[in-house]
Amino acid sequence: MERPIDPEVYRQAAELRGSLRRFMRRSEEVAARHGLTPQRHLLLLMVKGAPDGGERASVGDLAERMQLAQNTVTDLVARAEAASLIARERDLRDGRVVHVRLTAEGERRLAATVGALEEDRAALTALVRSFTPGA
Repeated sequence: MERPIDPEVYRQAAELRGSLRRFMRRSEEVAARHGLTPQRHLLLLMVKGAPDGGERASVGDLAERMQLAQNTVTDLVARAEAASLIARERDLRDGRVVHVRLTAEGERRLAATVGALEEDRAALTALVRSFTPGA
């Protein structure tokens, strides 16, 4: 028999989902003001915020992190490259691997969006921490 779920858990889940949706909507609005679609904003963020700190990513890495099909990411990368937001570079150790890195224009637009969302990120982080025991 399943244990009943505490009503507080439902309240927290609803609050978190609502806060995430507001953050996503605000992110989309801010990105649009800086000439970025939601997909391009996410692409630039995933490249710049690469887990290894290298500020570059392969299409395969991006597909995994963005939870998109590799051909979808390939198309997204091609359009972002055509818009001069990213550049491709061959891996020095394995010439078969291509990484993407932000251009100066991509850096400028991403920095503007990330900077504009600083308070929103802090509020969302505080909310998540308030739900985490011992945080």
